[in-house]
Amino acid sequence: MGLLEKQIEAMLFVSPQPVSAKEIAGYLGVSEERAERAVKTVKAVLERDHGLTLIYESDGWRMATAKELRDIIEEFANAVSLQRVRLSRASLETLSVIAYNQPVTRSEIEAIRSVRCDRVVDTLLKHGLVRVAGRKKSIGSPLLFRTTDRFLEIFGLADIHSLPSLEELRNSLGDDEEAFAEMTASQERLPEETEE
Repeated sequence: MGLLEKQIEAMLFVSPQPVSAKEIAGYLGVSEERAERAVKTVKAVLERDHGLTLIYESDGWRMATAKELRDIIEEFANAVSLQRVRLSRASLETLSVIAYNQPVTRSEIEAIRSVRCDRVVDTLLKHGLVRVAGRKKSIGSPLLFRTTDRFLEIFGLADIHSLPSLEELRNSLGDDEEAFAEMTASQERLPEETEE
């Protein structure tokens, strides 16, 4: 490929929307026909030797992954998006409650947080940070939740016992007695678990 083709390849790589040959020609100072030929050269090179291709849509060209790679790329994209877990404050609080009190039921989590947490627990389940760990032997046999290996991986913990102790949290919070009181209260409200 010549310089023009490389420029077009790079432009299409970074463009979030389709780019027409007319736009390319105007930007690079070449004729529309020359830009169109160069685009077709790039397309041919990509289709011959790469996992990318150019597709024509909405009156312009757009770079995309090769059609035959669609399944693997979708799996990869889903895995990558799951690795980028961004948790809300409510999710982090709920995750902390589960981590320090596991196994724990949803109603126990709600009793500690004083708010409903159906959606938050569902989000944590979806991201693989918690799992269902059996049922509690009590009225209604509610589900018990535990953290997962993925939780340990994301937070860089060797095991669940690597979580900081209450004393370590007290030291790290320093003079923030209110925050520490909130944390310790959650520890004291839960009864002993009966069964996983």
